[in-house]
Amino acid sequence: MATTETAQLDAATARELYRRMLLIRGVEDRVQSLFLRGEVYGTTHLYSGQEAVAVGFASVLQEGDRIACTYRGHGHLLAMGSDPEAVLAELLGRETGLNGGRSGSMNMVDSEHGVLGCYGIVGGSIAAATGAALALRGTGSIAVAYFGDGAINQAYFYECLNFAKVLQLPVLFVCENNGYGEYTPFEAVTPGGIVPRAAALEIPATQIDGMDIRATRAAAAEITARVRERGPEFVEAITYRFVGHSRSDPGKYRPEGELDRWRERDPLVVARAGLGLDGGELERIEAEVADELERIEAAALAAPFPERISIPEFNDVP
Repeated sequence: MATTETAQLDAATARELYRRMLLIRGVEDRVQSLFLRGEVYGTTHLYSGQEAVAVGFASVLQEGDRIACTYRGHGHLLAMGSDPEAVLAELLGRETGLNGGRSGSMNMVDSEHGVLGCYGIVGGSIAAATGAALALRGTGSIAVAYFGDGAINQAYFYECLNFAKVLQLPVLFVCENNGYGEYTPFEAVTPGGIVPRAAALEIPATQIDGMDIRATRAAAAEITARVRERGPEFVEAITYRFVGHSRSDPGKYRPEGELDRWRERDPLVVARAGLGLDGGELERIEAEVADELERIEAAALAAPFPERISIPEFNDVP
């Protein structure tokens, strides 16, 4: 449980937490709308509903820390401070995008803000963060791996957690359990639950409420402090995605009423009630974010496409 000290929030921090969560939701809504208009190329995996996890942990990370995330990585990039216009432009394949319009939704990198990358390979983020932690030993910095509940049945999971424990690496493994591995309920393919799997390797493991920004941030502050001092830990963040797995998934496999029940605990609703901001302040933040979203969408759509890359014929290569 969080201590009183870590649970307390000053007004400026509360405003920024809410603003960043709202920005993530707004960007994802724009991405979906732009995709339906034919402006987004390739697939997309939206983070809507899981904002409290990325923002809660990012808010306690320090300069020099590194994260690796999944193909559902837009929210993590924005939580870490990536330029939202550059993120949106990247999804639109524009030259002003975060990676020049060439990475698309699933493979963005932002080393300036500590993001090692988004990984389309399930579990790839676990290996990337473990490798980063190996390099960060003795620096006081940590690496964080974000991954979904489906990834814990990958070989990456066991190999990397074992390696991290043996070497006591400064790495935090954060499983964002949104209830489904693509279209399959996690309970159907994960006997024994998730936390016991990390505990079996003698890695301290905690389950947290990933829909509550205040609870998530408080837990993140304590857990990351321990990782810096003692080595690896594991978190299962209970959360829920409000959209399908990807752009082509209508989510019809959900039991009737499940989505409605989870929407009652929408991270934005929980934040409005729990961050101590009054109605006027909330409205100001919402208006500011709405203006920002209008600006970044217009700028991203107006940006040019990158020039074609000329690839020489094999025989022309010296």
